[in-house]
Amino acid sequence: MTTAAEIAAERVAVVYRQIPLAAGVAVLNAAVMTAILLGTEGDRRALGWFAAMVLVAGLRLLATRAWRRDPAARANARRWGRIGTAGAFAAGLVLGGGAAWLWPQSETYQLFWVFLVGGMCAGAAGLHHAHLPTLLAFILPAALPLVARYALEGTERSFGAVAMILVFLAAVSISAWRSSCDFAANLRLRLDLARQARELDAINGRLREEMGRRRATEASLRQAQKMEAVGQLTGGIAHDFNNLLTAVLGSLAMLRKRLPEGDARAARLLENALQGAQRGAALTQRLLAFGRRQSLNPAAVDLPALVRGMAELLRGALGGAVHLRSDFPPGLPPVFADANQLELAVLNLAANARDAMPGGGEIVISAAGREVLAGEVSGLPAGAYVVLSVTDAGEGMDEATLAQAMEPFFTTKGVGKGTGLGLPMVHGLAAQSGGRFLLRSTLGVGTVAELWLPQAAAPAAQRARVAAAPAPARRGTLLLVDDDPLVLASTAAMLEDLGHSVVEAASAAEALDRLRGGLAADLVITDYAMPGMTGLELAEALRRLRPGLPVLLATGYAELQGEVPHGLPRLDKPFEQAALARATDACLSGVGAS
Repeated sequence: MTTAAEIAAERVAVVYRQIPLAAGVAVLNAAVMTAILLGTEGDRRALGWFAAMVLVAGLRLLATRAWRRDPAARANARRWGRIGTAGAFAAGLVLGGGAAWLWPQSETYQLFWVFLVGGMCAGAAGLHHAHLPTLLAFILPAALPLVARYALEGTERSFGAVAMILVFLAAVSISAWRSSCDFAANLRLRLDLARQARELDAINGRLREEMGRRRATEASLRQAQKMEAVGQLTGGIAHDFNNLLTAVLGSLAMLRKRLPEGDARAARLLENALQGAQRGAALTQRLLAFGRRQSLNPAAVDLPALVRGMAELLRGALGGAVHLRSDFPPGLPPVFADANQLELAVLNLAANARDAMPGGGEIVISAAGREVLAGEVSGLPAGAYVVLSVTDAGEGMDEATLAQAMEPFFTTKGVGKGTGLGLPMVHGLAAQSGGRFLLRSTLGVGTVAELWLPQAAAPAAQRARVAAAPAPARRGTLLLVDDDPLVLASTAAMLEDLGHSVVEAASAAEALDRLRGGLAADLVITDYAMPGMTGLELAEALRRLRPGLPVLLATGYAELQGEVPHGLPRLDKPFEQAALARATDACLSGVGAS
């Protein structure tokens, strides 16, 4: 709502905006009246009166100039109102006092004074009706001296003139009062409409901002849903592919042991097949990483130590044309992440940066601690993070390329030079680790890849670079359970080659029947995803049926990490014979699988 102070400030502002016109008209009328008095009666006192009129007009103009230059004029409306009223009073007093002082003997020229004063009062009513005190301050001292002059004559004619002047003053005052009230009402309406328009503009602005945020949120949600759907699809494909690779790798390993010596061509072909299968296994790991279904072993990791430890590997991968520089602040807190996967992520980011600089250049690996407040960074809960950055000055990406950069199988590299899974793998690792992955790129300037990872609560432990010595091998009777005949046959062949006695079962129900039938098994190796009863359900049933019988869970479902009961070892598919041997030896020795 419009306040009284706002209306008062606008009334005063109207007065000061009209003062130049009022002062000009007053000086012009005074000049005309002075010329008449000098020409008809030769009264030189008129020059003094004219000088007084000019002086008052000049002072009012100076006050108007000062008002315009005052930045707080509206805040000081009361003070400026008093000054404006005083100026109007002075102008009215000089006008009315001059009429009484220079009152001519001729009735004709007396009427000139009456018309001059009356006209000035009527004009003042039109100019100053917005501020009633200013109007009254002018018309009363301008007209009352004429009333007094007529009253002193004591004639009927003079008393009639007095009555007419007083009626005129009353009419002008009442009209001005009504105009002042109308002005206040119109001004209040205008100011309220202006305020409502500003409020509406502000609301519209907030609405546009909210709509923009909503569109951005919806776009992020659609992207997240798309990535989640693709992640589930790729995770499922990777799981099935892992089963196939387990059979392939196992069969090739067994075939290599049975290959006749001296057949170089066959050995070369077999080695090519093994390398292809191993590359397929690496590909499935990237698919699982993108789908956030890889098996992670998070721990406190010292980033500077990790990068220093892989410096030779990075230099070898980047080549001589690319200079690698690291920039880590002292006292950088450790991050909570899987060290092996983090190394792979850094290697992928560095390789992408190298490919973006075909003519060579510098890659900077840096990190900094960040405190994130709730809602400050989209997709991140509040907490302490470390931002690992890989920066290059390469070709950069345009907006369209940047928008697709983290989609699986998207690559700008030539055929056979990239899988399109490097950045999706880093994105999946960051999400699965409780952080996020950000890309900023400008075409022709370069790219900054930021991996946000949560800070670790515990100090970073030194990574063991030397593998532990394998436990002494034990031979035993193993019950192997898998619904995939290819995996079942391949795994059984690898176990038999290790010297174990293997009993096969194509389902959990068949495995339980064999144990109830008296099978003396030393270890049960079971797949997880089986129809009817899963590997976890089989393990629970075995705890009741044969307490103490070790169970090894072999699966391609890395997302089961949080579902596997404590103490139940697992073996991730695809696995080679060496990994299978370590896992079975650990279970038979009672120390668990690694």
